[in-house]
Amino acid sequence: MTMKSVIAAAFIAIATPAAAHVPGETVTPNFEHAIPNIPGKSLIAVVVDYPPGAASPSHSHAKSAFIYAYIVSGAIESQVNDGPKRVYRAGESFYEAPGSRHIVSRNASATEPARLLAVFVVDSDHDALTTPVH
Repeated sequence: MTMKSVIAAAFIAIATPAAAHVPGETVTPNFEHAIPNIPGKSLIAVVVDYPPGAASPSHSHAKSAFIYAYIVSGAIESQVNDGPKRVYRAGESFYEAPGSRHIVSRNASATEPARLLAVFVVDSDHDALTTPVH
């Protein structure tokens, strides 16, 4: 890299406001346990926090995963498969059937954070819980 390129890159980094970059969601494991009366299945729960304006990339989940999502706070815009986009508010919930694609998952607010609890019923030997869709 030439000195000119280094100076240009530094100028762009300094001139670009920090607010222009919106971080994505933060996923925190909450619970994981095998389901004793359903051999080969586990229950996994994660908390997903979205800062204002943040979004998840389009994704799919483990092929065996049935997912229940509960909005803990704020508002989440979601679209699963070819279904309609919808905004879910605190206290509301939705589900994703096994094999679904989560096309849109984002904080519906540009000023307030949002949080959801995602509960997975999944094969105990599951692949990754979330895989980006390109």
